Amino acid sequence: MTSPLSTRRRPIRELPDELISQIAAGEVIERPASVVRELLDNALDAGATQVTVRLLAGGVRLISVEDDGPGIAQGELAIALKRHATSKIASLQELEAVGTMGFRGEALAAINSIADISLLSRTPDDSHAWQLDGRTGEIKPAARVSGTSVEVRELFYATPARRKFLKTDATELAHCVEAVRRHALVRPDVGFAIWHEGRMIEQWRACSGELAHEQRLADVLGSDFVTQSVAVHYESAARRADGLPAVRIWGRAGIPDAARSRADQQFAYVNGRYVRDRVLTHAARSAYEDVLHGQRQPVYALYVEIDPARVDVNVHPTKIEVRFRDSREVHQAVHHAVEAALATPRAALAAQTPKDSSNPSDSRFLKENLAIAPYQWAQPAIDSIAYNGQYASDLEALWGSAKGAGTTVSAGVPASPWPLGRAIAQLQGIYVLAENAQGLVVVDMHAAHERIVYEKLKSQLDTSCIASQPLLIPATFAATPQEVATAEASADVLGTLGLEITPFSPRTLAVRAVPTSLAQGDAVELARSVLAELAQHDASSVIQRARNELLGTMACHGAVRANRQLSIEEMNALLRQMEATERSDQCNHGRPTWRQISVKELDSLFLRGR
Repeated sequence: MTSPLSTRRRPIRELPDELISQIAAGEVIERPASVVRELLDNALDAGATQVTVRLLAGGVRLISVEDDGPGIAQGELAIALKRHATSKIASLQELEAVGTMGFRGEALAAINSIADISLLSRTPDDSHAWQLDGRTGEIKPAARVSGTSVEVRELFYATPARRKFLKTDATELAHCVEAVRRHALVRPDVGFAIWHEGRMIEQWRACSGELAHEQRLADVLGSDFVTQSVAVHYESAARRADGLPAVRIWGRAGIPDAARSRADQQFAYVNGRYVRDRVLTHAARSAYEDVLHGQRQPVYALYVEIDPARVDVNVHPTKIEVRFRDSREVHQAVHHAVEAALATPRAALAAQTPKDSSNPSDSRFLKENLAIAPYQWAQPAIDSIAYNGQYASDLEALWGSAKGAGTTVSAGVPASPWPLGRAIAQLQGIYVLAENAQGLVVVDMHAAHERIVYEKLKSQLDTSCIASQPLLIPATFAATPQEVATAEASADVLGTLGLEITPFSPRTLAVRAVPTSLAQGDAVELARSVLAELAQHDASSVIQRARNELLGTMACHGAVRANRQLSIEEMNALLRQMEATERSDQCNHGRPTWRQISVKELDSLFLRGR
């Protein structure tokens, strides 16, 4: 079929203003939730402390956003609906350091081109409100308290083809609610309410004080999000001209146990703006690499504060994408912030905030005993670990160092000075049972010891190479040209990993040495996998990842095995080491190492108090 443009040339001409606005609307307004987002941006920029969203048919028939801000003067109402009209910026300098949610001056004009819109606003100085009809431009007196109401009716009525792409009312409603949630999570000082078909479906009251953000997170995402997450706080050493940190990260990161199958509970903000950014997503996910394995997705709410001049928010009309001037700086800041928060053993945090707070005496007694610095039990250390995977006497060495420090065990010692409590028994040769102030602690002894050994190995090998063992008979294999080239170019890197891979012929490689702990494994398979990693990724990241995987294998084989009987002293030594070891809440494979069962939960099992 021949295109009309191929038979005759059309003249170049300017597009009509209405068509220009409709094209812009296609970039800015995807669905009702897009309108909600833009109108909320304007309300928050205006200084609103209470915002109410009213919807009909999932926002398709009606979207109304009401705020208690300072309002819009009568003379500015008509200008508000014009393209590129805004109160947010007035110069290129202000554009390059945007500090407001909105700034493009496109949203209201775009909405007005595809729907019926009306503005109702009153300033504190006016005796009454003024209402603007977006279709006719008519302005007339109306009744309203100070603030602004924006009503959008029959979305996409002027572009029916776009309306056909909308989903069901329930789906569109869900997207609108999500848009409000994203704003609510970053502004606990503002109250939000959502009404649908005349019924209130969500309400989040304004919060104040030091715990305002935690309260809002609990209100919006549920109390489990707060209880199953850790606080994140990071400030870069570099400072801005105003003395503030160049980059500041704060918020909460979910513990590995709270990971989900979908990435639907990941909220990242830059200077108060919700964004979807690959740098932030990758940085956060990489911080979970050592504690969260497989395809599980972490949950988090992270807030990045950075000099507005160092981030470009004018990347996309929807303003949901950003570009950092120094993305590496931001990536490292987010990674270190989340990694440090996850590294701290949660046992100490659990002791500070007992799950079973119904017993005031337990809580008070625990806080009093936490004043003992840092623990009454000497912190044992793994003094020597051979790289051959033989760790049979490791726990005895742990306990020996504890006894050498003069520590004794007494059945009468209260459990509270130690977050994981004192050992009381071993179950089925697999679990260690301990008693602390909250109740019962159950520890998977193999998983816990595996993490302890793993972290110790990582620390010991930070400045050295992995020990290797020469093969009596080199393992040869037919290699691709890329594998041969990678082996020759990465000889030093391979040596750091305990591997020696050299050319045997132009198309054959020989594995002459492997890591000592993997001497019994498939040398060829190991060589191929490492060469593939080196060919695809940066050498430094490959080294770190490969080292961690190898050390994880060593730790797994070296950790205390199931069905081994431990003495009370050995169990206590294991508990103390867990309290002092980073990331000890998960084993190397992402499984939990311990669980807390509160007295309240035990009481419920036996119907006590009923």
